[in-house]
Amino acid sequence: MALIELDLTAQPDQTLTPPPPAHRYRVPGLLVVFVLVLAAGGAAPVLPVLWRYLGAVPAPGGPEAPFQLTGGRVYTVAAAGTERVTTAWDLTGSPRKLWTVTFPARLSGPDEISWGTVDAEQAGDVVIFADGPDTTVVDAGTGRIRWSSPVAVTPLPGGRVGVVQEHDFRADTVYDQASGEPGMLYFSATGEPHTEPPLRTHVRGVDLSNGRVRWTLTVAGSVNLTVPPGDEPAALLLSSDRLSRIDGETGRVVRSTPLSRDKGRAPASGEMVDGLMMVYYGHRGVVSEEVAYSTATLQRRWSRPVPEMMLDPANCTGMHCSGGRQALDVLDPGSGEVRWRAPTDVDLTKYGGYVVEVGIESGLPVRLVDPGTGVTRVDLTGWRAEVVGEAGQPIVLRRSLDAGASAFGVVVPDRDTIQPLGVTGGPVSDCTSDARHVVCRTDGGLRIWAYRA
Repeated sequence: MALIELDLTAQPDQTLTPPPPAHRYRVPGLLVVFVLVLAAGGAAPVLPVLWRYLGAVPAPGGPEAPFQLTGGRVYTVAAAGTERVTTAWDLTGSPRKLWTVTFPARLSGPDEISWGTVDAEQAGDVVIFADGPDTTVVDAGTGRIRWSSPVAVTPLPGGRVGVVQEHDFRADTVYDQASGEPGMLYFSATGEPHTEPPLRTHVRGVDLSNGRVRWTLTVAGSVNLTVPPGDEPAALLLSSDRLSRIDGETGRVVRSTPLSRDKGRAPASGEMVDGLMMVYYGHRGVVSEEVAYSTATLQRRWSRPVPEMMLDPANCTGMHCSGGRQALDVLDPGSGEVRWRAPTDVDLTKYGGYVVEVGIESGLPVRLVDPGTGVTRVDLTGWRAEVVGEAGQPIVLRRSLDAGASAFGVVVPDRDTIQPLGVTGGPVSDCTSDARHVVCRTDGGLRIWAYRA
């Protein structure tokens, strides 16, 4: 831009001259207006709309029928005789029906159909529908059924490979459910109860596009299978004597570490907690010792005895805690040492970069606190209806308004603030969210909004 230097010492000419004719202003004036419009547009850009109503989709299964928001789509489920009818809705603009697929409902007993929820998960170019252990895999673009499985399919990162388990039990160990006999039960991959653990477990890697088996590992007894964090197609395999990391593409054991016994007992179970593989020791479902391992190197990080909690256990989800509700300590995931003590009137849930404190009496969120110190980072006063959506997504908050309507806000992590989004304008219930959408149930179906954090 050229700069015009003003001569501040020059004296103004006092001679009055008549204004030039109007036609001499026309073209320069239009040019000035054009330049000002461009400058105004550059200086004040159009701000993104934070909350926008996209539209509604029907809920063909009725007001209580399950639905799911995942992968930028909404899936609705209805019943038709002994079959499930599932419809996929695209949300890139106004909700648009993509396709409908029909598959058999799960049998929960002789001539009995289970009408629980159906879980949908997109992996690469397929969508995996899980109805209990029964699994149907369809083409994400067309809804055409690619293949099905009587056991659960766990997709690995990358969307090309999944893993399944199958068990060999000793004959005559199926539990007679009509007898009601007490004792430990061991379930097959199809959900059938047995009175003894399996003799061996077959872990198979399958091609998600067609169900073809790519590799098989056979391990004595039962196993826990977990997907570690990261982008590699890998799985962690916990057996009675070792922890192994498996290459999901080939089934090759890339790393393995033997596991010691605790008072002569082999590991009883395990799970992923806050980025660590936790191995539990105990008897009859009661954990007495826990050991933390790195999911990448399988190195032992720390261990601690777990005191038996008979009364008033606390809810601590997605993080490491010790003690009961009256003395609940939050542990450092790196060392297992105590970081801070929670208030006595809340349960804890790790959610993104925060810990959500939920009131015991109300069941509603109270505040978001720092995972390392327990210090309040976001006070949720006025937003104590519910946290909408799943961990790993933005924290979308809901609060009730008059006549059943709701207002929504989203937590902006880098500023530790709640950004108000908008209101529903009518009664809603059963809301969920992802990184871009909020979906709520209404009397006529599902209403959908887009938002920006």
